[in-house]
Amino acid sequence: MTVVNNGLSPEHVVLVTAGANGIGRKIAEKFLGYGCKVHVCDIDKKVIADFLEANPSATASVADVANVDQVKQMFADLMVHYQHLDVLVNNAGIAGPTALVEDIDPDDWARTINVDLNGQFHCTKFAVPLLKANGSGSIINISSNAGFFGFPMRSPYAASKWALIGLTKTWAMELGPHNIRVNALCPGSVKGDRIDNVIRLDAEKRGVTPDVVREIYAEQSSLRLFVSPDDIANMAVFLSSDLGASLSGQAIGIDGHTENLSSKF
Repeated sequence: MTVVNNGLSPEHVVLVTAGANGIGRKIAEKFLGYGCKVHVCDIDKKVIADFLEANPSATASVADVANVDQVKQMFADLMVHYQHLDVLVNNAGIAGPTALVEDIDPDDWARTINVDLNGQFHCTKFAVPLLKANGSGSIINISSNAGFFGFPMRSPYAASKWALIGLTKTWAMELGPHNIRVNALCPGSVKGDRIDNVIRLDAEKRGVTPDVVREIYAEQSSLRLFVSPDDIANMAVFLSSDLGASLSGQAIGIDGHTENLSSKF
């Protein structure tokens, strides 16, 4: 079997936000598996401790990406450890409320936008000077296929994910002359606790069972599947490697080809 060299090496430094748990952990561990140096952040000290116990070569910061001062400190920590940056994976995000627009608490709206949109801006703002100094780099924004369609009862989440695709294309144009590529990954329903909770809340609001909602979510995919966190991690590595060297400004669906079937409810 021929092994393809994707250009990633122990010289590459990768920052993954919300990288100690869930999808972020899969992404961080995938880069570690290619020998890269990896720094993660998370808001939960226990989750970070568990991650570092399993991945002792990694480093970490406690940080809420919605808090610009904590993001600034995270980058200071990163520079103490590594002195440069090659890849930023803007993974941190929350599901936000499940409610009709007139029932959304403004505080819930603001918190979702602050984490899912402002947080990615904060991290990118501090990453870009490091990537420019490095002479190249890759930024991966974790959006959602909710950035392709309307998403009833998920207004703040959909707003942030659509905005991220616009920022991805804008930043790709700004940063391309500096050899910095910017892409967005747009997962569909991803196996795990987070989608289980979203389905439970959606079912409660609609007055149906979780199994009904889960079946409709699955039917949205041409492949009738919930994607794996590994699928997202593999694409993040691909886009950051030599294999994805010509890709920038793309919003890539990782969702088994999804249609908007919300009218089925």
